[in-house]
Amino acid sequence: MNDDISGWNDWEKVFSDWTDVSISELHGLMTGLMTVCHAPSKIEDWEQLLSELSFSIPNEAALTLLAEEAEDTAFQLKDKDDAYQYSPLVPDDEHDLYERVIALKQWANGFMTGFGVTDCTLSAEENVMFADLAKIGSIRIDPEDEFEGGEESYLYLYEFARMVPVSLAIRPRKSMMSLPLIAGLSVNAKTAKELEQEEVKPKPKLMPKPIPPVIDIMNQNNPS
Repeated sequence: MNDDISGWNDWEKVFSDWTDVSISELHGLMTGLMTVCHAPSKIEDWEQLLSELSFSIPNEAALTLLAEEAEDTAFQLKDKDDAYQYSPLVPDDEHDLYERVIALKQWANGFMTGFGVTDCTLSAEENVMFADLAKIGSIRIDPEDEFEGGEESYLYLYEFARMVPVSLAIRPRKSMMSLPLIAGLSVNAKTAKELEQEEVKPKPKLMPKPIPPVIDIMNQNNPS
């Protein structure tokens, strides 16, 4: 899928002045949330969530794109047939393999964060799937190095990552604003970022369980 069809060019353009995380990581975070939550009806809900995650607020065009993409993703993942058409936001194959691998790594980390704040319990099988996704999120590669396994390994990892939200989006949906991360905050409640600026230790956020270190992810492709 080329960059125009996937939306990569649109995301790069509207998020060009927002550098808190990459667009792939933000897309992954949004997807993690939309596997469990209804898409928020107000842009202000995204502002509140991003603030509580200690992110700065993107411009209006970027927030609008995020909200629209979240609505489309939530709708897509609810439908069994449409869900299989879901794609992580990564650059197309005209980009260097290194750039695509790093984008997929960032998407995986964003997804784990987004799903982690939903406070959902994972089954034993889903825990195994998250452990494998964590290995993608822990990839180490230098621009000068060749990615072990090349294009074939990248496509294998991409397809695995793509199917994670499809596999997880089977739970009853809930409001994003009911999540423990932000539920109960009053209009005047301070965000974690504001508390940090006051040198007050913020309440720990709900994050995914500790992940194992990377142990040669390519072994998945080369069973002994």
